[in-house]
Amino acid sequence: MGKLLPYCDSRFGSIRRKSRVVQVGDLLIGGTHPVRVQSMTTTNTLDIEATVKQTIELAEAGCEVVRITAPNVRAAEALGEISKQVRAAKISTPLVADIHFLPNAAMEAAKHVEKVRINPGNYADRKKFQIREYSDSQYQEELERLHQEFSPLVLRCKELGRSMRIGTNHGSLSDRIMNRFGDSPRGMAESALEFLRVARSHDYHQIILSMKASNPKVMIQAYRLVVSLMKAEGMNYPLHLGVTEAGDGEDARIKSAIGIGSLLLDGLGDTIRVSLTEDPVAEIPVAQDLVQRAHTWWSQEPSAVPDKPSQENLDPFTFERRRTTNIKIGQPLCSIGSKSPPLVISASTHSLKDPGAIVQEVAKTQVQAKDAPVEALLVELCNTSEMEGLETLARSLIKAVPFIIVEDKRPDDELPPAFPGITPLVWLPTKVFTEEAELARFLALCEQAGHHPAVSLHPAEISEGMVSLLSFSPKAPIITLAPDAKGNPVGDYRRLASNLDLAGLQLPLWIRNQETVRLSKENLFSARLLDSSILSGSLLCDGLGDLISVENLDCLDRNRGMAFNILQGARARISKTEFVACPSCGRTLFDLQSTTQKVKTATGHLKGVTIAVMGCIVNGPGEMADADFGYVGSGPGKIDLYVGKNRVNSAIPETDAVDRLVNLIQEEGKWIDP
Repeated sequence: MGKLLPYCDSRFGSIRRKSRVVQVGDLLIGGTHPVRVQSMTTTNTLDIEATVKQTIELAEAGCEVVRITAPNVRAAEALGEISKQVRAAKISTPLVADIHFLPNAAMEAAKHVEKVRINPGNYADRKKFQIREYSDSQYQEELERLHQEFSPLVLRCKELGRSMRIGTNHGSLSDRIMNRFGDSPRGMAESALEFLRVARSHDYHQIILSMKASNPKVMIQAYRLVVSLMKAEGMNYPLHLGVTEAGDGEDARIKSAIGIGSLLLDGLGDTIRVSLTEDPVAEIPVAQDLVQRAHTWWSQEPSAVPDKPSQENLDPFTFERRRTTNIKIGQPLCSIGSKSPPLVISASTHSLKDPGAIVQEVAKTQVQAKDAPVEALLVELCNTSEMEGLETLARSLIKAVPFIIVEDKRPDDELPPAFPGITPLVWLPTKVFTEEAELARFLALCEQAGHHPAVSLHPAEISEGMVSLLSFSPKAPIITLAPDAKGNPVGDYRRLASNLDLAGLQLPLWIRNQETVRLSKENLFSARLLDSSILSGSLLCDGLGDLISVENLDCLDRNRGMAFNILQGARARISKTEFVACPSCGRTLFDLQSTTQKVKTATGHLKGVTIAVMGCIVNGPGEMADADFGYVGSGPGKIDLYVGKNRVNSAIPETDAVDRLVNLIQEEGKWIDP
């Protein structure tokens, strides 16, 4: 891969990407227009009454674009009556036909709705997945065939004034793309560009792009790549953002916030959909909360965006963990740094005046959460009178918690000595050191007292004197962002990491999720979930972060659980079963919500196993690109089971399918008893 153009104006501030404007019905998307919220009906399209009812419900909930599946020509024809009844109800919300395989269905749908979505991996393309190399001439023949197959739809949309979404999905790429680029973010971007070039040859530009994946890390890279590659060809089409098959509940919201929020923060995105395996109306408030954040970020003055460092070691188009020194701390000894998974620091909400309460919540959590334990404890030391409580806590947690981080909020900088045989302490002063003499004194006090240092730094360039002190500290400090940093926190952590690397300081970086500013109508938990997921997920998907803490929930267990869930959502560390579940649509052949819960109940204890629950073959072996096992609807009341992308059982009665899935997992040697 040659040198790629930057995908955004700044990685240290939030500046909206300049895209062209596309008209979808009466709605304008892109340019300086607001980010639009989308969703999709889950009804059978041929059930016109139910589809109209759900479309109206979505529009009344604030959905600005409604997508309806059209898996065949009959369903595409039904869109005409659906559109007629929706308009008769005084709903002007644009309707989109969702097309995967059939050009005839797309040609019919374009007569009735304002926009047509096609999947370039499925639309009029070959998916034999033959293992062979395409010669240049064979590849060109395929592109010419694609031009012939796709051009009629382009010309019809141009004639009728319809817009189009070219919606690439990870895992459902054509045979041609798979052989040349693999099942990769680059393959996703190249797949879309092939279709864009056909449209451009007909001077048709009413196009929006999406690069969806169930893995936020893959999704983020694919969007960055397609923007860069479009820039190289003079294209600036708007972007539709989404994490596909995100599932349900808290995990789905975390994954969506990581993928969508990270890109919005970088200025990318003109319309979004949060895909939940829930009632589609539930998607709308989550999407609205993300949109509100985007417009808040983008409203900052350009002068507030910091200058970038002279270089950034990180390559935003490929994932590689930032290299750091590995630090050994604790009893039992644990490793912190790039050779180890990111470590979770659990923040207690109790005061050191009551160390017994802290011990009790740690003990309860350690019993209940053996796969996601308290790996380190964070407590606040507010005044010297709490020293006795700190010592009691450290003695009580010997070997139960590897180490305790003490956030020292006292004006006094004297440190107590480390008593032999107690839980090791890491000392973090609230004070941000700006003077070299202050930092030197702190590091010396830590060494004398026998504590490990943690240091907060501003993201700006680090002075030579401070670099020297940090480099030669007897114990390599843990680094985190200064709490009074005023900029974009993701950009500030990126600047801090870049300046550490430029100074040759390969010190571990601690991502802290602290207070949240609630926006408008959001509930506080939702606000904190979204903000923590965006901050930590953005950085983890960039390869930054060796420790993570969530400190703004109401108890230690929720702080700990949220941190582990964010790590899992960013695919930075797996601590439980990973579920990939599509959000349902008119193609779905069973009740996805109840079935997903049944599968979770039966398999939710299988740490490190990924299970996909898919409503139909469209979202089957292609979309569940990296799942270990798949549960896929193949007909009314019938289920196919997959191991990876290979179908191993066909047309199983739905009543038996969950038990057969358990048997399959056992046969593959990945089952453990609950």
